[in-house]
Amino acid sequence: MKAVGFYQPLPIDHPQALVDIELPEPALGDHDLLVEIKAISVNPVDMKVRSSATPADGQARVLGWDASGIVRALGAKASRFKVGDRVWYAGDLTRQGSNAELQAVDERIVGPMPTSLDFAEAASLPLTAITAWELLFERLKVQNLDPSARSALLVIGAAGGVGSILIQLARQLTGLTVIGTASRPQTREWVLARGAHHVIDHSQPWAAQLAEQGIDQVACVIGLNHTDSYIDQIVEVLQPEGQLALIDDPKSFDIVPFKRKSLSVHWELMFTRSLFKTEQQIAQHRLLRRVAELVDAGVVTHTLTERLQGIDAATLKQAHRLIESGATRGKIVLER
Repeated sequence: MKAVGFYQPLPIDHPQALVDIELPEPALGDHDLLVEIKAISVNPVDMKVRSSATPADGQARVLGWDASGIVRALGAKASRFKVGDRVWYAGDLTRQGSNAELQAVDERIVGPMPTSLDFAEAASLPLTAITAWELLFERLKVQNLDPSARSALLVIGAAGGVGSILIQLARQLTGLTVIGTASRPQTREWVLARGAHHVIDHSQPWAAQLAEQGIDQVACVIGLNHTDSYIDQIVEVLQPEGQLALIDDPKSFDIVPFKRKSLSVHWELMFTRSLFKTEQQIAQHRLLRRVAELVDAGVVTHTLTERLQGIDAATLKQAHRLIESGATRGKIVLER
């Protein structure tokens, strides 16, 4: 089968950073589906792995952790889908990714694709929807907050892929006042259109901007990028016993300033369950099924902002460059 991979970590402009290759069709485990890939989206994790991971000697690593496609075969114990079903998923860091014609993926982390979306639109959501859902409802457990307290949530970097769906889920499924950070006019408009009540500029002091909106402190902060750059401001705007959740990779993270207010810190990595093969892997199947229902009901919308034609090395390099620019909003999707 055709695929795109790399043999050593290289800058994206290097000719061998991503290359077109031929690989055998994936073998199926008992709980696997063989999926014919129709569309993929690109995430920061693709850049992290491409620039830092060295594949086993002589082996190509295939990236890609967002896909939509059609089930073509089933593992011996797979029972949740049938051949011909349209599915979406984010996959597993320990296995070859979705930048290929075919992919083997455990059905317990796969969901039925929304019927109202095409393949490209659907591919914009799985990884970010899982991350956003787990941040809100499993790490922060915002559903347990006192509804009479009129609590607020501040999302750092709200215009990106995760923020674009997280803002929608928080606005539609919780009673939180939702505040996003964005600095450019285009990203501010994007965040407001996704459902944020307010937008503040992360490059300016936060407390004064929140006060202008009648908000003294917030119950939760979610850090999606550059979290370590804002530690002092996070501590300042969080209420006592508030919560921070983050997904990025700070170079350093001093937790001591969080002590005085008894602030809690939560990490989110949507790959944890598949990495450690936990009993809760099936939760991601249920989560994706629920998000598909919300999409089909018109409660949340896809976050695709740019379609690129063709799943090949040249097009993927273009997508990687766009992500590395740090100026994207929503999701970049490649389709066949």
